[in-house]
Parts: sequence; C-alpha cells; structure tokens
Amino acid sequence: MAGPTTAQRGAPGRADTSARPPHIGPEGPRISRRLLLILIGVAAALLAAFVVWVLYGSSWLRVEKVTTSGVEVLTREEVEAVAATPIGAPLVSVDTDAMERRLRQKLPRIDTVDVVRSWPHGIGLKVTERKPVLLVEKGGKFVEVDAEGVRFATVDKAPKGVPLLELTPEPSASLRRFGGDRLLREAVRVAGDLPAGVAKDTEAVRVTSYDAISLRLTRDRVVTWGSGEDGPVKARVLGALMKAAPKAGHFDVSAPTAPAVSAS
Repeated sequence: MAGPTTAQRGAPGRADTSARPPHIGPEGPRISRRLLLILIGVAAALLAAFVVWVLYGSSWLRVEKVTTSGVEVLTREEVEAVAATPIGAPLVSVDTDAMERRLRQKLPRIDTVDVVRSWPHGIGLKVTERKPVLLVEKGGKFVEVDAEGVRFATVDKAPKGVPLLELTPEPSASLRRFGGDRLLREAVRVAGDLPAGVAKDTEAVRVTSYDAISLRLTRDRVVTWGSGEDGPVKARVLGALMKAAPKAGHFDVSAPTAPAVSAS
C-alpha cells in the first residue's frame, strides 16, 4: 500500500501553523503597553475622584466640634463666637487663616492664635492672651498695656500685681524729641526688666522724661531708675541693694556702677 505523497506530507522541515493558538506564556496573555497605561490612568482618576468625594462630599470628614485652649481672661464662649467655625462644613474647606485674622482683630486681648484641624471632625483654637505689664488710668478705668507697648483692653478694676503708669512728662526737649508713646515704651521696657520680687512690690512706674524714670514700691519705698538703658544690670544691682539694706527707703540705680541707698 502506497504511503502519503510528498505534497500530502508537506514540505520537509515545515510544520503546519494554520491552526496554531496564540502564544500564552507562563505569566498569562500579554497586555499591550498602551492598554496598561489606559488602565492605570483610569484607576488614578477613580482614586482621585474618590478622595475628592471623601474630603468634600461625604459626611465622614466634616466639622462637628470646636475646642479652645489657653484662655484665662477671655471665655471659651466668646472666643468661639468670634471664630464662627462653620459646623457641618467639610473640614478641609475651613479657612483657618481667615479665622485667625478675625480673632486677632475682634479680640485685641489675643496675642497669638493657632486654628488647627483636628481630624476627622474637629477644629482647635489655641489662644495666647496678652499679659498686662502696666496700667494707664483713664476716666476711672484702666487701660492694660502689654510688654510690646500695645494698649489692648480697658477694664473697670485694676488687676492685682500690675503697676500703674504715672506718665507726667515735663515740658522739655526730651518730651518734644521722644513723645508720649516713646516714653510709654520706655516705661514698659523698665517694667519688663524688673526682678520678679521687685515687680511684685511695684505699685507705680513714674516717667517724667526719657532719662527720669522711677518706681514707687510698697512700704513707701522709691527706686530712682534713670533711663531704660542697662536695665538688666540695674535690676541685678537693685536686687543686691535691697538684700544688703532691706529697711532702706530709697534706692538709686540710675548709675549702676555707683548705686546709692538712703533711709528715705
């Protein structure tokens, strides 16, 4: 019986590929680079849309509470009323800078304030109040002045431990040169340089000119300070004098290298 012819067997060395299936490697069907980039782009867009929805559209990250810290004279209620935190708004959308500006503008007692987001539902108001270092009596009330010379509040009753400013400048070239505001700042400068023990006993800081500042202490004691220059040195000298002569009534540190003490 005759076998298949050469034509039937096909050409020598060639295999029939007409019905060969597509190549599938060990990693599965190959995906074109273009299709892969499209899939990655779609996934990134979906993720970005989901994030935007979570931040702005969902109820998961919305303002539900406000906490206030650092208040001493001010109350939490008045600070939070001025802050006007938008309860229910997306937390990410809260304009914290605008809130800070509003608080400092409407509540001058505030020195600094930080408005911070407390994820996932809170706003925190961290307040630092101004501290009075001097009082200016005006119309039976008292204007509080801080360490920067800022007049920030008017109160009916003088707070304890804060000296009164007696600004009685004499008509002189010093007054024309420096003006009342500069003399006020010099008084503030002196008050800030006082040792803690002396500051506690200081009832008034009297200023008659730039280089004529004095202190009125408890028990009818007086300190001649001079100008506001060399304040830390004068403070150390005054502390030593008061320890050496605790019953003295007058201390002069206007020239700290040559201080003086007397009974009255």
